[in-house]
Amino acid sequence: MVLLSLIASHHDLDLAVLERLSADTHAVGHEIVAGCPPVTGAVVLATCNRFELYLEVDAPEHLADARARAAAVVAARSGYRVERVETELHAGTGAEVAEHLFAVASGLDSMVIGEREIAGQVRRALSAARRDGTTTSDLEALFQAASRTSRTVGASTGLGGAGRSVVSVALDLVHDDLPPWPEVRCVLIGTGSYAGASLAALRARGCADIRVFSPSGRAHGFASVRGARAIVGRDLHAELTDVDLVVACSGAPGAVLEVEALAAARRGVDRPLAVVDLALRHDVDPGVRELPGVRLVSLTTVSENAPDEHSAPVALAREIVARTAADFQADRRMRLRTPGIVAERRRVLGGLRVAVESLESIDERAVRALRRRTRLALHGPTVRARDAARVGDEAGYAAALADLAAIPVPGVEGVAAPAGAAAGAVSRLSPVR
Repeated sequence: MVLLSLIASHHDLDLAVLERLSADTHAVGHEIVAGCPPVTGAVVLATCNRFELYLEVDAPEHLADARARAAAVVAARSGYRVERVETELHAGTGAEVAEHLFAVASGLDSMVIGEREIAGQVRRALSAARRDGTTTSDLEALFQAASRTSRTVGASTGLGGAGRSVVSVALDLVHDDLPPWPEVRCVLIGTGSYAGASLAALRARGCADIRVFSPSGRAHGFASVRGARAIVGRDLHAELTDVDLVVACSGAPGAVLEVEALAAARRGVDRPLAVVDLALRHDVDPGVRELPGVRLVSLTTVSENAPDEHSAPVALAREIVARTAADFQADRRMRLRTPGIVAERRRVLGGLRVAVESLESIDERAVRALRRRTRLALHGPTVRARDAARVGDEAGYAAALADLAAIPVPGVEGVAAPAGAAAGAVSRLSPVR
């Protein structure tokens, strides 16, 4: 089995392109697994600034086919030509798959270095793959290791407690256009995890007047458990006559806040309005920035203003990511080669057990001595095979495995009890390892 990643992110692409690539995210993984036999599993990670596919492919020789078929599925969903999708999705295999995902989960590949929302998005991507039935044991191990690495980075570097996030940068950008935070009147559009993070960030700054609107009608449940006020019904624009700030992150298809409706709502209003659009699919029509008194901050604005971090904590975080990714890859190589080692040990030890159990009576002391000699003969090649597998030394692994294969099943002529002697009970060997 081989892990393959196909990556598109804000480093190389406009957010508008990422938005189209991320169309129908939840269907993509299932379609790839169903339509491409070499792909045995898929996890899709789509956020406001990245679209990433993590695939398990049954053999290295099928990687090109898997990549082409995955691109075809994404092209059909996004409306882009297959050739363009193949160009935009950068492929990774081997150790680079783990190192990239671990860096992503730790917030080191985000618009805002060290942001922590991505850790939850990585966990939810794995949960979605479980629900869709597209995850595998190797993909489970990869994503769980990514989450552990993220926690280690947060605990070891302090990046998690530094308040870095897309939300915090966006709110910093509109800070000077607002009254003091305790006086800010805010409308929050959305009820998902990003809306929850946005509400928490607003509260942390002292904003108390937060009204929640949901295009899907879930505002009441979301607001009631968080001490906010739900906007009843669908008349969002009626609430915009006396507010200072709108934070939109619903991800609904199509604009929730349109130019004409906002212009009508603000007719005769002379107070400035800051609008923060954190939705990849644009909850807010970009044209609202042309309205008098309206300041629009989008993900593109955040990307242009996010700080470039080169601090000691970030350097330490990158060291942790590189180390844990190397350990993950080494453990995975060993897991993939362990069945061959176990098979040879089982052949020898299992054959010895069967031979001993076929005797009517045995000399227990002689049997124990034979077992010790057999395990000692197996020990050296076993250790060499495991060490070679861990570091990726294919030649060393093959040589050690050949040494194991050359060890014969020991004869048991000398362990039978002499005729007329008290027969010892035939004991079972311990499980083969």
